Amino acid sequence: MSGTYGSGRLSREDYKKQKELEAARMAGTAPPERDAEGNEINPHIPEFMSKAPWYLDTGKLGLQHQRKAKPSTTTSINESKWYTRGSRIGSAPKKYRRGACENCGAMSHKTKECMERPRKTGAKWTGRDMMADERVESVSLSYDAKRDMWNGYDATQHKTLMSDWELVEEARRKRKASELDKSKEKDQSDVNANSIEAQFASSDEDDEDDDANVKSKSTVRNLRIREDTAKYLRNLDPDSA
Repeated sequence: MSGTYGSGRLSREDYKKQKELEAARMAGTAPPERDAEGNEINPHIPEFMSKAPWYLDTGKLGLQHQRKAKPSTTTSINESKWYTRGSRIGSAPKKYRRGACENCGAMSHKTKECMERPRKTGAKWTGRDMMADERVESVSLSYDAKRDMWNGYDATQHKTLMSDWELVEEARRKRKASELDKSKEKDQSDVNANSIEAQFASSDEDDEDDDANVKSKSTVRNLRIREDTAKYLRNLDPDSA
């Protein structure tokens, strides 16, 4: 196993001695190797497991690359510190400085990194509306912390959001209650109007029913049977008229 950690090419004699030593360690006649921490290294471990990859190779003996890496001391922004965003340092300069942003005139970033509105003519040429330098802080983060979308989130912001939503919901409830009251009033007025119209309609129907009853009575009174003599046949005298 020691051959895997050797540097450079070995001569034939050295390679032969190394193989003999590895065979003796496997047989148990020679003491096993020890890593940097003093732990014995099993000589029967195959080379593809004992050899560290190029991105983890430290040049030391052992199987540290096979063990779980210890988490770094700084894993998130909350555990270290939070950096202020968008804050400015000092006052704005009076004239353009060499190496500053050509768009806004700040020294804390380059022109391609400028977050200000792109000006038609930059501050480098106009010399007006210079911006102060931004506060830039270096925060050491782990691999996961850099890719954590909620890293540095302040939970108190959620309370503000919830209070705004509660105000909106309260206004919505009041508006809905007023709409319900208006609809109830409208329904009541419609019911009253319908009741008045129903009363007038019922009176008209009663009048029509009375007229129909009178007509039916008269028709019943004027009816005659076939055996009755017609009135124009009762008096056939032409001079009677």
